[in-house]
Amino acid sequence: MSAQALVLDFGGVVSRMLFETHELSEQALGLKPGTLTWKGPFDPATDPLWQDMQAEKLSERDYWMARTREVGRLLGEDWDKMETFVQRARGADVEAVIRPEAVSIICAAKAAGKKLAVLSNELDLFYGAGFRRRLSLLQLFDVIVDATYTGILKPDPRAYAAVTEALGLPAHDCVFVDDQKRNADGGQRAGMQVVHFNVLQPAASFAKARALLGLGA
Repeated sequence: MSAQALVLDFGGVVSRMLFETHELSEQALGLKPGTLTWKGPFDPATDPLWQDMQAEKLSERDYWMARTREVGRLLGEDWDKMETFVQRARGADVEAVIRPEAVSIICAAKAAGKKLAVLSNELDLFYGAGFRRRLSLLQLFDVIVDATYTGILKPDPRAYAAVTEALGLPAHDCVFVDDQKRNADGGQRAGMQVVHFNVLQPAASFAKARALLGLGA
């Protein structure tokens, strides 16, 4: 039997990671092309800080806070909130951060009567509380569990329990998609059907999720 709910991480799965859009960021911020050289999972050799995060020497929040401060300094400013980076780099076009493949699977799941949930460690912390209102796609979701407010970060088992309880479904009826392996592993331990999202191959990752949900290609 196909799963009844799609549970998505937001950053990296629904939204395009900032690494993928350095050119847009540089244009928006008035930086010279090629200024932003760190590429995270797209070229780990360029990004020792990303390597440290993957080795669990620092959290994802710590990683992005460090990048936020770094970019702020390039502009001669003191940025102390992650949302400042996102809003300054993408504030004029929130749709630009959304993966078209994500829009496709979200709309297909909704049309098929599946429930939709976001399970994020930092949705409002990173994008700002106003982002939800400006992005119509988020209005399709039945449940949003955001550790910005709960304080419970994936892969804590309580994070997955919170979303399944809110959906009113057992864990095995949920397809959970996350780009961070530790979070994907946490979902698996919680009993969910899991897709470890590959940012280098988004279409293939979403195809796996579609198959688990019983959706067409």
